[in-house]
Amino acid sequence: MLTHITVKGAREHNLKSTNVEIPKNKFVVFTGVSGSGKSSLAFDTIYAEGQRRYVESLSAYARQFLGIMDKPDVDYIEGLSPAISIDQKTASHNPRSTVGTITEVYDYLRVLFARIGHPHCPNCGIEIRKLSTDEIVSALLDQIKAFTAKNKVKPHVAHILSPVVRERKGEFKDLFTNLKAKGFRTIRVDGVSMGLDDDIN
Repeated sequence: MLTHITVKGAREHNLKSTNVEIPKNKFVVFTGVSGSGKSSLAFDTIYAEGQRRYVESLSAYARQFLGIMDKPDVDYIEGLSPAISIDQKTASHNPRSTVGTITEVYDYLRVLFARIGHPHCPNCGIEIRKLSTDEIVSALLDQIKAFTAKNKVKPHVAHILSPVVRERKGEFKDLFTNLKAKGFRTIRVDGVSMGLDDDIN
């Protein structure tokens, strides 16, 4: 796999047979005074050729909706990938705007991090990953065994609790009846454990 984008003899607009090698998978910035050819190299040469080659690889049916860009005035470009270009926008006066929202690159970054990112717990730093039912049960049993061994207590029954009602006042007899019909035996109300067979008022 090529590690660089190689451009030779770029003459688009005010470029004068420019030769350049750009490393791939790096954050690269073009700087220079106005009119030095930054946009001509980045947008009108590299992006235009990358987009043109990508569109050419599609079917004739798909090409009629996208349109093919003109071939830039350049001798040779190697190492291109399908390209994305972000339009330059007038700065917003919204105080909550960021570089990501103004340039509209934020939505692309969300997709990027969602697809290839690995979430971690903000408290312990351990990577969050999907577990099967068997793995969850095994992890819980290991924690119970470790707790009983550390505190030198006999193994006891473990309860798995899940909130059903939060910060809502009222009567929930119908909810209790429904939970009992589903096979649940115990509930905790205001920190007190109760059996669903008990007379709960």
